[in-house]
Amino acid sequence: MILILYFAIIIVSVAADLYTKYLVQTSEVLVSGGTIDIIPGVLRFRLTYNTGAAMGMLSDNRWIFMIASTVAIIALVAGLAIYAKKISKLKGISFSLFIGGGIGNMVERIFNGDTLGEGAVTDFIDFCAFPEIWPWIFNVADMCVCIGAGVFILAMILEMIDDYKKEKAGKAAAELSDSACADDGCGDYCTAEEGSDEDCVTDTAEDEESENHEAE
Repeated sequence: MILILYFAIIIVSVAADLYTKYLVQTSEVLVSGGTIDIIPGVLRFRLTYNTGAAMGMLSDNRWIFMIASTVAIIALVAGLAIYAKKISKLKGISFSLFIGGGIGNMVERIFNGDTLGEGAVTDFIDFCAFPEIWPWIFNVADMCVCIGAGVFILAMILEMIDDYKKEKAGKAAAELSDSACADDGCGDYCTAEEGSDEDCVTDTAEDEESENHEAE
């Protein structure tokens, strides 16, 4: 059942990415070089194309990046299918977003050009509030990858917190067990790792019997 959720996220991510790109490519305003303000001075749509990675990076090494991306997508899909029930749900969601974003952009790199494999990725989301700090234009696939990275980091943080709580609870239980042994008079014969209360009682009884024989 969980695998269905993950693949649904992948399908929705790819569909949303390709559909928004189609809308942008058929917009007369954007195709003619214009812009559409979503939040004036902050966020707008502006059509651009890039041949690199997310947000236009690695454009001079497109084939290396395409091969690496293909291998990564296949590895993530295989890993998700095999370990879907063993990994946390947050990690599964993050991997699904990685895969969906990767496929969305890969489709354009393969088919969105005059020659197969020479296509350019459509970018159109322009966060223009701070162009000196954030000069990149991106798309829905890039957003999926970035959100997936954030979800993965969150999953790792939550796992570390959970492991810390379990370790702390284990130490507290061990200390409580040692304290209970000491209160029962078992002394050195009883620890959290050595023996049960029944063993402690037996050891104590044997000590008392030995002392009685010596006294006689």
